[in-house]
Amino acid sequence: MAKKGAVVFKCSECGAVHPKWLGRCPDCGQWNTLQEFIQDPNAVSAKLVGGTLAQKARPVPLATVQAQEAGRLQTGIGEFDRALGGGATKRSAILLGGEPGIGKSTLLIQAAANLSASQEGRILYASGEESASQIKGRADRLGLNSGKIEILCATRLEDILDALDKLNPVFVVVDSIQTVYSVEGGIIPGTVNQLKYCSNELIGWVKERDSVLVMTAHVTKDGNIAGPKALEHMVDTVLSFERNNDETRFLRALKNRFGSVDELGIFEMGAKGLVEIKDPSAMFITRRDGEQPAGIACAAVFEGSRVFMVEIQALTVPAKASLSRVYSEKIDGARVSRVAAVLEKRAGLRFSDQDIYVNVAGGIRLTESAIDAALAAALYSARSDIPLSNGTALVGELSLAGEIRPVSRVKQRVKTAKSLGYQKIIAPEKCDDAVFVQDIKGMVAAVFASGASGEKNGRKA
Repeated sequence: MAKKGAVVFKCSECGAVHPKWLGRCPDCGQWNTLQEFIQDPNAVSAKLVGGTLAQKARPVPLATVQAQEAGRLQTGIGEFDRALGGGATKRSAILLGGEPGIGKSTLLIQAAANLSASQEGRILYASGEESASQIKGRADRLGLNSGKIEILCATRLEDILDALDKLNPVFVVVDSIQTVYSVEGGIIPGTVNQLKYCSNELIGWVKERDSVLVMTAHVTKDGNIAGPKALEHMVDTVLSFERNNDETRFLRALKNRFGSVDELGIFEMGAKGLVEIKDPSAMFITRRDGEQPAGIACAAVFEGSRVFMVEIQALTVPAKASLSRVYSEKIDGARVSRVAAVLEKRAGLRFSDQDIYVNVAGGIRLTESAIDAALAAALYSARSDIPLSNGTALVGELSLAGEIRPVSRVKQRVKTAKSLGYQKIIAPEKCDDAVFVQDIKGMVAAVFASGASGEKNGRKA
């Protein structure tokens, strides 16, 4: 018998295995029927046919390969499909991370119920954290149709793979991957070897089928997915579930081989589960009666294909120690320090002796450079105690030289701001309904023209 990992030759007519190539098969007498295989007990393709032989991989010219557009499953949850890039791609593995209680299981049982109503195939929900009665109770409470959903409450990998082979589902949920273990990787779930081995086996299975695999994952106290970073490299899509308060949830793609990572799905948790917020353009701004307080500026930002109006809040107070600090969670602290340094150098405001606090209303995290102008206006307003006039919005990137630089799709940002009632829109491009500025001094003159002369002790000595 051939050794494990040895190269053997198998007859395509009778299935006989021989240790070396022969022109004619001795068993059936056919010519040129022996094909090269490798005896690999871990090969997924070998397990699928019930044997121990996997065909040896050979390189092929890239020019001869035909590109095919992968099909997608529509989960019926528009914001979920948006974050996935237009739906869940078949033969793909998705990793969904989020803090405990944020709604990962709720989102996936809702998606599974929608797919069970629209797809012909079966749905498998493998849970290692909840019992079948708990999952059924959640589905009934949410009023979901669970007719085609198969529940498997198991943590052993071999049990899950056996169920997959029998059911051949079109949508698979593993909740969570940290609870799955195999005797091949040890007896303790959640170890590095277990995560790598179990994930590799499940991903290998789904790559051979027109199916979608979604695995939930635990996160650390910093919000990062727990376990080896290799787990994120192995899957096709990594989604992060975040929250800003008790109701609003943000679904963001950190990695996506089949779509953009710029799209943002927004949900609201209610009595009937997660509800999509389909038009969130104005949900991150605060409507006030009367004048706007100092330290607040509004920006038009792009998240994927949509424009949001967000409110940036800034506060400056004298530093309590010899070293000033920046406190900012939703905007990178290094960006805040850089904008403050540009204001100190180019606009004459002193921030070096101030502690700076920055927040974003609604809790959304901002990363694009188009918020620089609004951040600068909020810091200038906080330091000088001069509020921006009501109905003012800003768009633009701030350079170290103090220039307000153009950003992508300015006209769409201006149009959205105008439709939401903003009368004065500061932009670095000449377009209708916007005030054109080129540098930080021009922005200050355009935004604070009426109150610049009354600023309070913010100027450098």
